[in-house]
Amino acid sequence: MKDGFIRVAAATPKIRVADPVYNREAIESLMRQAAGRQVKAVVFPELCLTGYTCGDLFLQDALLRTCKEQLRRLVKASAGSDMLVFVGMPWERQGQLYNAMAVLQDGRLLGVIPKRHIPNYSEFYEARHFHAGNETPVSVRFRDLDGAEYEAPMGTRLLFACRENPAFVLAGEICEDLWNMDEPGTGHAMAGATVLVNASASDETTGKSAYRRALVTGQSARLLCAYVYASAGEGESSTDLVFGGHDLIAENGTLLTESKLFDTGLLTADLDLGRIGSERRRIGTCRIRERDGYVTVPFSQAQEELLLERAVPASPFVPEDAAGRRQRCEEILSIQAMGLKKRLEHTGCKSAVVGISGGLDSTLALLVTVRAFDLLGLSHEKIVTVTMPCFGTTDRTYENACTLMRCLGTDLREVDIREAVKRHFKDIGHDETVLDVTYENSQARERTQVLMDIANRAGGLVIGTGDMSELALGWATYNGDHMSMYGVNASVPKTLVRHLVRYYADTCGDARLSAALLDVLDTPVSPELLPPEDGRISQKTEDLVGPYELHDFFLYYALRWGYTPAKIYRLACLAFDGAYNGETIKKWLKTFYRRFFSQQFKRSCLPDGPKVGSVAVSPRGDLRMPSDAAAGVWLAEAERL
Repeated sequence: MKDGFIRVAAATPKIRVADPVYNREAIESLMRQAAGRQVKAVVFPELCLTGYTCGDLFLQDALLRTCKEQLRRLVKASAGSDMLVFVGMPWERQGQLYNAMAVLQDGRLLGVIPKRHIPNYSEFYEARHFHAGNETPVSVRFRDLDGAEYEAPMGTRLLFACRENPAFVLAGEICEDLWNMDEPGTGHAMAGATVLVNASASDETTGKSAYRRALVTGQSARLLCAYVYASAGEGESSTDLVFGGHDLIAENGTLLTESKLFDTGLLTADLDLGRIGSERRRIGTCRIRERDGYVTVPFSQAQEELLLERAVPASPFVPEDAAGRRQRCEEILSIQAMGLKKRLEHTGCKSAVVGISGGLDSTLALLVTVRAFDLLGLSHEKIVTVTMPCFGTTDRTYENACTLMRCLGTDLREVDIREAVKRHFKDIGHDETVLDVTYENSQARERTQVLMDIANRAGGLVIGTGDMSELALGWATYNGDHMSMYGVNASVPKTLVRHLVRYYADTCGDARLSAALLDVLDTPVSPELLPPEDGRISQKTEDLVGPYELHDFFLYYALRWGYTPAKIYRLACLAFDGAYNGETIKKWLKTFYRRFFSQQFKRSCLPDGPKVGSVAVSPRGDLRMPSDAAAGVWLAEAERL
């Protein structure tokens, strides 16, 4: 297992009720398929070896003897494979029958997990045949097909721990155990289990699949784990019930995959155990306790590299589906506007000042400010919007800025700062023909001074426009565009800024405003601090610091999950396959780490601003990082890629 990835499977075979021989053959077939696909743990449904719907046939010696014999054959069939196999079956111990899961690997029975909660309501009558499983493990004897006898543990408190990979620890539940308010999964996770498996026979009724999906996904979120759920399907008795074979695999609150109802076969997913470990470290209330009362069963597995089948979205901050994007955009705009609304109310300010460049970030800040003023019932005329043309301003951005301000009905002001900046150059002895960092930053600081002073005169707040991607890279002039009185975009990444502006364009109902917003979206990202070339933008940010889609990808996995440069690189190569080659990704990954570490001093003194997502760089909450931390460890690993 490299980088924490491991493949697991839920498998639903087509069975025959009370025919363990046929069912064992069907299970073996899916075991072979799973092993051929590098699966390291496969889960079969509840009582799969006999069928869940055997009824009083569970009391027949002939069925139980045949079932035990077929288990021996399954154990033998597992020889030569390091894959863990969880198979539902009845298990007899000391004259009592248990609904259980047998756990097999490489020709050996590793343990038996009994069902703890036995349902006896509605369509379920399990208490007629089965006893509640013991929590404290006991030893049971097992004789394999070759006649060798040995002992294995039986109990709900079993942990199966990989010797070679301490992050791979499995524990099991059986159907009702998950649905019960006293579910054993919490204890398993608190004892260190990172992957929970569930052998289930959950019949289908109207709306139940949605509830089941929410239950499995929610359990994986609450327990910060992966959850593999295999359910009984075709072949079960239809006397009173129909079983849909609804298999699900979830991880840390995300549904990775699910089967179609009434399908049979193998469902696989690649788990990211590093993601689970990172989340457990991050959440301070997650407490893994000593494994009191648990028996740990060690097992060994080869740690080969997995050819990932896992989907890796290129824009992790942006929902892939259109409906999800619309909902996300509306939520974020509301969060931003409500934050600004509160700040305006608290300060008693009836005015806001926004510098409008005709670029994406200032456009979004203006749209948020307009929404906040609407919430307060204030006139848009109280929003002072200022365009400040200088050496790099193009006609395109200037016209777009003016159109936006006119369409939104704000107090439009123009302050040409060329002469003020030239005077400043003279004051500090700078040659204005030298187009260096002083040339650029002097313009940014002059603009901020203008905005601050206008805000003083208007009795208002300067609204910051810079986004999280710029702050992560330090692509902001210290005490220039870096500074404001409230930064509404401070936790919005650049890739999401684009979608927020597009969402507004699609929903504003004003054709002229929409056209201007769409042209802003089509304009290259630029600070416009260097003179244009033939009237066009000459200074393109992404040519200098790299594509924002790559930097947002790096930012997400570095901050949200704490991944190493090597793991981020591996994922980026998958996500951007065909768009960027490995050398390009490596180049900008090194740029990301170099700038991220060197520019922390700008983030250490950020203005207030609302957090909108799971990643933010505020020094007051999400990123408490020293301004002089060394990047050597990360850059050295990136260099070795």
